[in-house]
Amino acid sequence: MTVSISITEDISDCLALRMAVFVQEQKVPVQEEIDDLDDQSVHLIARDSDGVPVGTARLYETGDIGKIGRVCVVKSHRGTGLGARLIEACIQELSTRPHLEQAKLGAQNHAIKFYEKLGFTVVGGEYMDGGIPHHDMVAPL
Repeated sequence: MTVSISITEDISDCLALRMAVFVQEQKVPVQEEIDDLDDQSVHLIARDSDGVPVGTARLYETGDIGKIGRVCVVKSHRGTGLGARLIEACIQELSTRPHLEQAKLGAQNHAIKFYEKLGFTVVGGEYMDGGIPHHDMVAPL
């Protein structure tokens, strides 16, 4: 299975993926999923060999921190390594910005081990986001 990951200016496919995964599957309230950060973020889209969107993530900056968020992969592509490839693409993009010192993300608790394998460490305590328990995690750039 060939999947390409690229930055996109047209975020309609990214939003559709987020609606399917976060709102429909995980029952995140739609008003919590869509926010004003979409307009100031860089969006990555993963497409299969037929051009079908299968994953997404977004990036934005806060001071010297590159924030990775809204990472999702459709069910049919989970367990294939695509999630790791998306995070690696995010880290690669953030690493091109010399003023950034670390990457940060909010990990759903069940995904902490996944992110630890990619070099992230938990910082701070548990909090709820969209009705789902999370922990912040950071990795050096």
